[in-house]
Amino acid sequence: MRAIACHDGEFTVEDVPTPAIANNEVLIRVAAAGVNRADLLQRRGLYPPPPGASAIIGLEVSGTITQVGAHITEFRVGDQVCALLAGGGYAEFVAVPAAQVIPLPTGISLHDAAAIPEVACTVVSNLILTAHLQRDELLLIHGGSSGIGTHAIQLAKHLGARVAVTARTRDKLDFCRELGADILINYADEDFVEVIKEAGGADVILDIIGAKYLERNVEALNTGGRLVIIGMQGGVKGELNIAQLMGKRASVIGTTLRARPTYGPGGKAEVVAKTLELTLPLLSNGTIKPIIDSSFPLADAAAAHDRLDSGDAIGKVLLTVDE
Repeated sequence: MRAIACHDGEFTVEDVPTPAIANNEVLIRVAAAGVNRADLLQRRGLYPPPPGASAIIGLEVSGTITQVGAHITEFRVGDQVCALLAGGGYAEFVAVPAAQVIPLPTGISLHDAAAIPEVACTVVSNLILTAHLQRDELLLIHGGSSGIGTHAIQLAKHLGARVAVTARTRDKLDFCRELGADILINYADEDFVEVIKEAGGADVILDIIGAKYLERNVEALNTGGRLVIIGMQGGVKGELNIAQLMGKRASVIGTTLRARPTYGPGGKAEVVAKTLELTLPLLSNGTIKPIIDSSFPLADAAAAHDRLDSGDAIGKVLLTVDE
């Protein structure tokens, strides 16, 4: 099969063996793959795959099942699906545990479905299973126009929460407003802490920045607020005012998705199951739509990375694999 190989940060298309599947896995012929910031880090040698995972970059795909393991009853050959991966997405075929596979939502094309697994599972894992976002609470999303941000806006509004977002351009903020965001903060010329304090404080903050925003995020939290850190774009070490955190009875939580095991408490199977229960119907009835910025052929993976790395994308960047 064709796959993208990475040598010293450079991409090439190579022929590699098609993966064999285990009894609990399915083999997917990939139609499209999502491009994520974790992919950019792996390309630079900064985010190696978990033990046992494919060294091929790529954390989500859509496609058609071509083979099922001996223990699989919920999927059949020919089913169109999308899937959450620990690696292996930039290829013509990928093996994945069936517990990490999502049926193709009604009304969404097979290509566009590649934009779903990573964002949907990340948002459910962090806003629902971790932060327990409630109706009428104020959610602050840093990077509201990102793939995760655009999905989180839609789900949070469906749940009845108020949504504030940060972004760096008017076009991005206007797009977030169209998705339902209530409070728009241009971080280039506004202090998000002041804006959020005027709005009563954030009950939940979904943060992709990390260290750079740590102290200010805690300042922006309401009493009982939950700060969930899912990225480190602003560094890995920051100062934390423990007295302020204790005084607010607030929580700071760091999470990842890729390194989790498939099974067990908090594993990917649990996250995918909750996503199937909560988000799949909303995708099928159009309440939540996958937001896609652009799509590139598999051989142009480097250009896709450049697009995401530019910071100009609104929504997801995809690779078309099965042309």
